[in-house]
Amino acid sequence: MNGTAASDLFPDPIDGAGPNLKRMARRGGRAAFEKPFWSKPMRQFANDLLSTLVFVGLFLLLDDVRIATLAAMAAGAAQIVYFKATGRPVDAMLWMSLALVVVFGSVTLHLDDPRFIMVKPSIIHFAIAAVMLRRGWIGRYLPPIAKENLPERMVTAWGYGWAALMVTLGIANIAVALLASPKVWAFFAGVVLVGAKLAMFALQYVIFRQRVVRSLRESGTLSSRETG
Repeated sequence: MNGTAASDLFPDPIDGAGPNLKRMARRGGRAAFEKPFWSKPMRQFANDLLSTLVFVGLFLLLDDVRIATLAAMAAGAAQIVYFKATGRPVDAMLWMSLALVVVFGSVTLHLDDPRFIMVKPSIIHFAIAAVMLRRGWIGRYLPPIAKENLPERMVTAWGYGWAALMVTLGIANIAVALLASPKVWAFFAGVVLVGAKLAMFALQYVIFRQRVVRSLRESGTLSSRETG
């Protein structure tokens, strides 16, 4: 390693991981990617969509708009209570999600029309897209090994790509909510909205990891045999 310690090249993201960092490097940074890259963004998306997924699940199970709507409203409120009780910060997006589910849910109950709450995920997606337009936001979720070996322009481009995906999904959700049946929308919300994000995460993971491995090989830190 050209006389340079692994701990100097790869800042330790895990307490007491000195020897483990060498194994991370030999695996091309895969271990360093897994927890930071997947867990926090996925938790945030799940939090933002929880009330929608509750509505989808109960609507498909019971075919009852009122029960599904009330449960979605209760799930949104329960999230806030849980975060407060456990001392976790409640960010603006979660408050907005609760406000939307209460407002759109109330209109849905009053007019007995599920399309109002069906449109709610689009507003969330548009709001998330606006946040994702901030340059370099993905860097907050990357482990040190990735930050040091990924070109800034690549990270920035992926950030804008995520914003474009959110806008596309938001527009598509409005179209499905207004033009298709509630059951078709339920499939779209439960499968397409979630699946598209999982696919984007997976694609980004693969591309970022390959780029990090290539950068480490070019610098002489890794050999092809160590990452093969």
